Amino acid sequence: MRKISVLNWVSIDGFIAGIHGETDWFPWDNEIEDFYEQRQNKADTVIYGRETYEVMSQYWSDETLTASDRPSFVNFMNNTPKIVFSKSLANAVWNNTKIVREVNKRDIEHLKCGQGSDILIYGSGTIVSQLSKLKLIDEYALMVYPVVLGSGKPLFPNISDRIKLDLITTKRYSCGSNLHTYRPYN
Repeated sequence: MRKISVLNWVSIDGFIAGIHGETDWFPWDNEIEDFYEQRQNKADTVIYGRETYEVMSQYWSDETLTASDRPSFVNFMNNTPKIVFSKSLANAVWNNTKIVREVNKRDIEHLKCGQGSDILIYGSGTIVSQLSKLKLIDEYALMVYPVVLGSGKPLFPNISDRIKLDLITTKRYSCGSNLHTYRPYN
């Protein structure tokens, strides 16, 4: 069975972006890139919410990406099948994208039972919350950065019930961030 994994950076107060969507607060270096590349090598599908999809598609489909951008990242982001959950997105301009209008538990369970590798979720707090409520996420890999934003876009908006997680691994990076990998209790 395929695994759905959340792969996000997060401030220590639980935000994945600032109040205006800014993500300039997290350090990014070769060590962090290595981790993301390893995770991407285990996946063949990415899930986004509309807002994250629009940001990512603008950045990664830009033909002016510099030589400092790893070719493996550019290839993964542009060629991997993507599912974007959106009720308002008119059309998908980024290649290999399928628009899905609503989160449906049976459809996602069917996707998980299909052929393929892991499914990643980047950003997309609303989708993370919806899939968490439905108990469809198998792993949360959270890169916690040592910064307090005070406000912004939370990783888990609109969660009213507890979600118990089991800490599987922790790894400290030289830039000061800590990767915490969790699995939900069943």
